[in-house]
Amino acid sequence: MLYIIALVCALAFIILGIVRWKIHPFFVLLLAAIGYGFITGMSVTAIIDSVNNGFGSIMGKIGLIIFFGVAIGTVLEKSGGAMVIATRMIQLIGEKSIHLAMMLTGYLLSIPVFADSAFIIMNSLNKALSEKAKVAYAGTTAALALGLTATHVMVPPTPGPIAAAGILNAELGSVILWGLIVSSLSLISCYFFATKIASKVNVPIRMEVAPDVVHRPKLSLSLLCIIVPIILIVLKSVFDYPELDMTGSAAYPVIAFFGTPVIALLIGVILSLLLPEKLDQHVYSATGWLGDSLRIAAPIILITGAGGIFGAMLQNSGFAELITESFSGMSIGLFFPFLLAACLKTTQGSSTVALITTASIVAPMMPALGLDETFMKTMTVLAIGAGSTVVSHANDSFFWVFTQLTGMDVKQGNQIQTVGTLILGTSAMTLIFCISKIMG
Repeated sequence: MLYIIALVCALAFIILGIVRWKIHPFFVLLLAAIGYGFITGMSVTAIIDSVNNGFGSIMGKIGLIIFFGVAIGTVLEKSGGAMVIATRMIQLIGEKSIHLAMMLTGYLLSIPVFADSAFIIMNSLNKALSEKAKVAYAGTTAALALGLTATHVMVPPTPGPIAAAGILNAELGSVILWGLIVSSLSLISCYFFATKIASKVNVPIRMEVAPDVVHRPKLSLSLLCIIVPIILIVLKSVFDYPELDMTGSAAYPVIAFFGTPVIALLIGVILSLLLPEKLDQHVYSATGWLGDSLRIAAPIILITGAGGIFGAMLQNSGFAELITESFSGMSIGLFFPFLLAACLKTTQGSSTVALITTASIVAPMMPALGLDETFMKTMTVLAIGAGSTVVSHANDSFFWVFTQLTGMDVKQGNQIQTVGTLILGTSAMTLIFCISKIMG
């Protein structure tokens, strides 16, 4: 009972600290972990070891991966490559299918670029096309936002899913592959929501003058820095499948090296440096684009490290053994991480914090929940991602980006973004559960 009380107190402190007291999530998670250790009677030595080892082990796994993923997105955004991809996607799908075009463009852009930034990039284009096609701006905006959210929470190299995969020791290539499948299929219901329901909300379009862009990179180069790392990581996962018995092939050492996530994403960073018109200090210096990406990545890396500390504290306190005894025979499975992530998302707003915190809490429970097999680890990461979608409302920074840029009031934001994320998250979880039953 003491462990449960300590965990509840820690979660309450996390929520209050972030929402009410506005403390940075890194310090909240760190203090919550240390407080949990003292409440459960851990020795000072065990607490310090949990802090050092928990932070160090998770940073060794995914610290560089998160930074490289952010760096690719930052260069893609600032070079104009993201807009090139968006414009081409619209041309391919056609302005008559603007809802689908917005959804798929958002879906692709949010893999390397943060959802907030991608929405800002796409908003002017979304307004112009909605006006030209004479379709409801609210509907196209819903399609864009939900497309952005789907990959933001379920497809690496977005930092949240990478962090959750690292904490749960899930195979990253498998998470990418199944994340793409689940997130894309879950958008089917979102498409009908955007076209049939969100479109009925009346949001006038406030046109703005778009700034002139002097240089835009080629589409092929813009796509290269996204697609190549993903292909390399997935290819290594395919070679690693025991059933295929490909580890003895001559190509395996090469694939194993270049398909390792940190190397694959480093290649992506190098390829992204082909995008600027001129490679100079405004790109690679400490105050340039790569310097900006480091500043963006640092808080996420620290929050992930604090999540690793929290997980190590739970593990070393004996919490895992208690949960194993308590949950044995119960068939909660994937719904526990989904509901916990949904609770954290709804109460404190950040999907990334919800992903990292839930993964840290669930990690010691995996055997008890029956989720410790390789495939089920992947499904757990996706279940947490689905839960961290439910729901976006007034305490979510993306909610305010969504409403302020479009001119919506809070009620309209709730009608579109809040309801839309509820549909996305529950649709994704339904798919995850069905896939786990079929493949398990």
